[in-house]
Amino acid sequence: MKILVCISHVPDTTSKINFTDGDTKFDTNGVQFVINPNDEFGLTRAMWFKEKQSAHVTVVNVGGPETEPTLRKALAIGADAAIRVNTPATDGFSVAKQLAQVVTDGNYDLVIAGRESIDYNGGMVPGMIAGLTNANFVNNCINLEIEGTSVTAVREIDGGKETVSTTLPLVIGGQKGIVEESDLRIPNMRGIMMARQKPLTVTEPVAANAETNSVKFEKPAPKGAVKLVSPDNLDELINLLHNEAKVI
Repeated sequence: MKILVCISHVPDTTSKINFTDGDTKFDTNGVQFVINPNDEFGLTRAMWFKEKQSAHVTVVNVGGPETEPTLRKALAIGADAAIRVNTPATDGFSVAKQLAQVVTDGNYDLVIAGRESIDYNGGMVPGMIAGLTNANFVNNCINLEIEGTSVTAVREIDGGKETVSTTLPLVIGGQKGIVEESDLRIPNMRGIMMARQKPLTVTEPVAANAETNSVKFEKPAPKGAVKLVSPDNLDELINLLHNEAKVI
């Protein structure tokens, strides 16, 4: 089985975020980048298939040379090979178009993507890949079992879980639950050394128009000052909630 894991190169949530050029561009100075958490859950699941079913695992990213350390980390975790599509990740459709071409060229059986990235939270790419490659699709996937070409998947729905049966080729949008945080793997020294010898292929992009663009970024407004009301002054509390906060 050939597995392709889509890897987003995203800012660590502990990084301080700033914008430049009139708040139209993200300032990467001083920002630590990591594997998108939803993608890391999917990569760990792919490692299970590699170990138990001898699957071959390739990771892929759409981005410039600055994303290669993130791909190398994925190789150190255990992926067999990496692909970088040499173009900026401008919007969901253009990224999906590039990834769909990689899927088609590589004839992959299973494509594991995170249900969304933590930077833009668009949640569009996995479904678009499935549509562009005419593959089956399961989103919000929290469990995945494969026997031959038969697949049993569990996905999270409003108020519960749904178990579905499908077949390969398949694209999933994975999330926490497909493995747990305790299952995530930290690259060891042997994995880091081996990652240097594994192939990282750079491919040129196919033609794809960006269908959306970011006009401006804006940070959340700072929290206002807190007003303290004596527990004995319920009338004042009700007045503030009704006339100022307007929540009652």
